[in-house]
Amino acid sequence: MRLLGLLVAPAVVLAFQIPFKVPFLKNKLDDDTTALPRIAIIGAGAGGSSAAFWISKAKERFGLDLEVDVYESSSYIGGRSTVVYPYDDPNSYSPVELGASIFVAANRNLWRASEEFNLTRMQLGDDDASMGVWDGKQLLVSVGGSWWDTLKLVWRYGILSPKRTKNIVEQMVKQFLKFYTAESPRWDNIADLAFSLGWTELVSRNAADFLESRHIGKNYIREIVEASTRVNYGQNVDAIHALEGACSMAATGAASIQGGNYQIFESFIHASNASVYLDTTVKAITRKPYVSASQAWTVQSDHGSKTYKVVILAAPFHSTGITLSPSLAAQVPEQPYVHLHVTLLSTTSPSIDPEYLNLLPAATPPSMLLTTYEGARNGGKEPEFNSISYHGKISDDEWVVKIFSQDRKSDEWLQKVFRGQVGWIHRKEWDAYPVLPPTTAFPPVKLDAGFYYVNAFEPFISTMETETIASRNVVDLMLNEEFSSSICGPKISASSERQLSLGEYYFPSHYPDDFVLGWDC
Repeated sequence: MRLLGLLVAPAVVLAFQIPFKVPFLKNKLDDDTTALPRIAIIGAGAGGSSAAFWISKAKERFGLDLEVDVYESSSYIGGRSTVVYPYDDPNSYSPVELGASIFVAANRNLWRASEEFNLTRMQLGDDDASMGVWDGKQLLVSVGGSWWDTLKLVWRYGILSPKRTKNIVEQMVKQFLKFYTAESPRWDNIADLAFSLGWTELVSRNAADFLESRHIGKNYIREIVEASTRVNYGQNVDAIHALEGACSMAATGAASIQGGNYQIFESFIHASNASVYLDTTVKAITRKPYVSASQAWTVQSDHGSKTYKVVILAAPFHSTGITLSPSLAAQVPEQPYVHLHVTLLSTTSPSIDPEYLNLLPAATPPSMLLTTYEGARNGGKEPEFNSISYHGKISDDEWVVKIFSQDRKSDEWLQKVFRGQVGWIHRKEWDAYPVLPPTTAFPPVKLDAGFYYVNAFEPFISTMETETIASRNVVDLMLNEEFSSSICGPKISASSERQLSLGEYYFPSHYPDDFVLGWDC
């Protein structure tokens, strides 16, 4: 049921994780005595952990002799990934993910990592799932996986709108897959990267305008596509740029790691042999005057100071509180984030109250309820949430539910929606996603000699996977400029346009279909 798949696939938003405990962490800075070149990575999320891993690949292949320290202000590796246990009972219940939840088959770094690190993938998504779209007043769409539901979708949206959207998404994914080939671009200017991939229009127009210009029906855009952008990025289709709107619809082959996705990031760190400093907040990064380039930067944290040849910032700069010189700080525009409220709860109610949705008492509401802002645009009531999703049972008669919303959902509201059958409740507030309006201006990847910024990529595409791609690019540029090396060769061969590509000398003329740049050379 391809039409239904376009509706249902983006709604999978939950994964499970195990507690984070590893033996290789350090709780204090080492004495500053080594003569080896050192690299500091700030942040141990997807970008920082993978940056450490890519550096270790170059060390392994080419014998680079250097040290890597990873600083993380929180108590765990994984960035915007953390878990809680129902009823705060880790002995009786599996952990529930609060942050990044899924990756897809096209995310080849995470996919490959799951294989290399012997992690078990769980396929997510089910065409038979019950799902609906709510506009704050009425349930516009409510479907499962039957032929009748497919006919309902065809009746409401026609054949061409889903098909044209699918074609746009497939073309975007086809270009995206170039990042994993030997011919992958290297970049220090993201606007130039967008141009080289043919994505300038996608990032410079909002998703609604772009899709309408491709003759996709307004109802399909404002209901189905918007339901996807709201659940995945907390933003409406007429506000988010079209590239991220297309990414929201690219959920084919959604998967998660059994026991938790952030085991991937933990494994990146473990494989890198980097020194990791958790619960360590970086206060300032300054260039050391009148010293050799071998240790040009000082990283000052709440646990002391240390000097480095290179600094890789792999966290959103304006969220870190790090002090930089005015000339460095001025290069990174303020990046607002969507402040998201995540509510996890357990309930013995098998569905939300149908009367809340203005349905008959005997009706069965969908188990995945997404939303559109279209009713509010037309003078109606704005939905009180972005999404409500049932995610399986935690006991014989109790389900776990995840809610995304723009504001805090009170206990009274939860009891009303779930028929007074709410048990455990856990609330978390995240700066979950960057606000992603149309743009052609992006932060620089390189802020200064020996200072690189992974999260410059986030206003372009923001996912776990793209952080690993952005970090690979940064590491390749850094190794090329600072060590005359790269992840896959002694040196990157540069073009006049600074869109760098590896020379054929380092690669076979034909490589297998499962080739993934960085993992393979």
